[in-house]
Formats: sequence, structure tokens, C-alpha cells
Amino acid sequence: MSEMKTRHALGAAHADLIGAEFDHFDAEREEITLRFNAPASFITPRGSVQGGLIAGFLDEVMGWAHVWATDHVEAPLNLEINMTLLRPVPAGPLVGKGRVIRRGRRVIFLEGELFGADGTMLARSTSTAIPTPRPTGDT
Repeated sequence: MSEMKTRHALGAAHADLIGAEFDHFDAEREEITLRFNAPASFITPRGSVQGGLIAGFLDEVMGWAHVWATDHVEAPLNLEINMTLLRPVPAGPLVGKGRVIRRGRRVIFLEGELFGADGTMLARSTSTAIPTPRPTGDT
């Protein structure tokens, strides 16, 4: 009996959960753009996406910015994430941009932004992380 591996967005089940899709990577700016789709199930009784899920969108774009900037060799391990919610985040399509601000041998500084379909910035984040070899998932 052959084993069939499930293929997930960006190689991970959590990326499927948040509807993450790769858009493009600007190598010169070390900036990645991902698209998300926040389903109605992410909406709280206040009418917007739950804050921890917003943090997940931002964590995803910041992490992938570093992965792409290192040609998929490294992945950041977060030490601290700071998030600012600027506007309520609605269900539906969203665009995230993540970039490497500074990359050293021992510490990385990352930044992320989340935009609505109309281009309005909804949330921002920064992260301090350490560079680690990118996990392959093979065990």
C-alpha cells in the first residue's frame, strides 16, 4: 500500500487553514506578498476576525519573507512578536506583506502588514527572531 502525502498551501496544513497563497517575492526588498481568505468562521461576535488569527496571518508573512530571503535554507524562530490592530479585519480576501528589516547571524528583525481587498492597512507587526535551519518535515 503506497503512502499518499497531502499537499498543503506553502507546504503546511496551518497555511491551508488561514487560506494562505503565495503571490510573489521581491528579492531586492526581501519582501513577500501572500494572499489569504478569512472565512466567516474566523469572525467574532464583534463582526471582525479574531485577533489571534490576525497574528497568524502576520506571523506567516514575516516568516516566509525570511525563508525566501535565504533561498528556503532558514526559517525564523520567533522570540517576540508585536502586533498593532489598526482597523477591524473583515471576512474575505486579504493581502499580507512581510519583509526582512535586518538579518544577522544571531538575530533577525521582521515586519508584516495586513491589507483589506481595497488596499487599506488593517494591521501591522514586528518580530524579533533567531535564524534556524528550515525544518523539512521529514522524520
